[in-house]
Amino acid sequence: MNEQRSRPEPGDVDPDELELDDLNDLDDDPGGVAGDEALGGPPHPINWNLLSAHDLEQEWLELNRWVDWLRRTYGLAAAVIPPFWHHHPELVWELSALHLHWLCAYDPEQNGSAPIGWHRDFADARQRLRDWVAASGTRLDRDRPTRQTTWPGEEPAPPVEDVLIEDRDHEFVDFVVDQVRQRQDAEDAFFATIDQATGGLRDPRRDR
Repeated sequence: MNEQRSRPEPGDVDPDELELDDLNDLDDDPGGVAGDEALGGPPHPINWNLLSAHDLEQEWLELNRWVDWLRRTYGLAAAVIPPFWHHHPELVWELSALHLHWLCAYDPEQNGSAPIGWHRDFADARQRLRDWVAASGTRLDRDRPTRQTTWPGEEPAPPVEDVLIEDRDHEFVDFVVDQVRQRQDAEDAFFATIDQATGGLRDPRRDR
């Protein structure tokens, strides 16, 4: 993860280029597709709300790869990390934070006691993950959106229905493509408000 990432121009990202091979091309480096050494620079917190479309794609692939390594290495049940974790923001933020902690703990510049500290925090994180999974209702073979509490004055939440999981990896690819496209659309809409001549916001009165 690189603090020096440049902001992509509109149209730079082609979500259709995302392939299943990106998920399955695993090697001995669980750091992910965009590991620290590859991108240069120390790990830093990921704010999923602020990532560009390009960075969002890279972070999804990296986190998915690391989570897959984590669940296999530690034999984690679906009650801790379910297949559809990526559909639940509470799990995404928890796992993303755990991933960052892992990267820092195993950084070559870190002291020798850092890994045991990570494992201690990992034990706490597993309990939180169990709580999140139990509250969300997602399971090994099916998923449903996390129930939302409707506050007074809000529109009632849509009914929650289970979705059967047939092919998790292909569904993940479709999910990431959709997420990247939505983020790219938001970027394009933002750049459309920029006056290229001044670099400031476009005056809507000039477009009349």
